[in-house]
Amino acid sequence: MRREDFTLLHALRVRWVEVDMQHVVFNAHYLMYFDVAIGEYWRAVGKGAERDFHDEYMKLYSVKATLDYHGSARYDELIDVGCRLARLGRSSMTFAFGVWRGADHLVSGEIVYVHVEPGTKKGTPIPERLRNAMLAYETTAPEVVSGGRA
Repeated sequence: MRREDFTLLHALRVRWVEVDMQHVVFNAHYLMYFDVAIGEYWRAVGKGAERDFHDEYMKLYSVKATLDYHGSARYDELIDVGCRLARLGRSSMTFAFGVWRGADHLVSGEIVYVHVEPGTKKGTPIPERLRNAMLAYETTAPEVVSGGRA
C-alpha cells in the first residue's frame, strides 16, 4: 500500500484524548480517522454540490470495517489519512484507507458501505449520478462490478 495509490490524503494531528495508557492512539480512533477522511472524500466528490448529494450520502450504511495495524501514532504527531474507492458494485462500495506518519505506514483498512432504502433497510442501486461523480473524482481504477453482485 502506497500513499500514491490514494485519491485523497487528509492531514490530522493526534489529540491527547485519542491516546491510551500505552501513549499510542487507541485502536478505535483509527476508524474515526477513516470517518473523517470519508467526509473529506464526499466533500471533494461533491465539489460545491454537497447538498445535492446529501440524500445519497445519508443512505449509505456501513456493513463491514477491517483494520490492519503496522505501527502506532502518538500524541501530537501529524498523520495523513488516505482514502480511495476500491470497489463499486450495484448497491455496495468498498473504500480503502491508509494512515501514515511521514514515510511510515501505520494502518491500512477498508470499509464496505451499502446504499439502502432507509424505511426498509434493504439494499438499493447506487444512484447513477453518485456513481458517475465518484468515478470522475477517482484517480485510481476501482474494481467496478455489475450484474447480480452487490
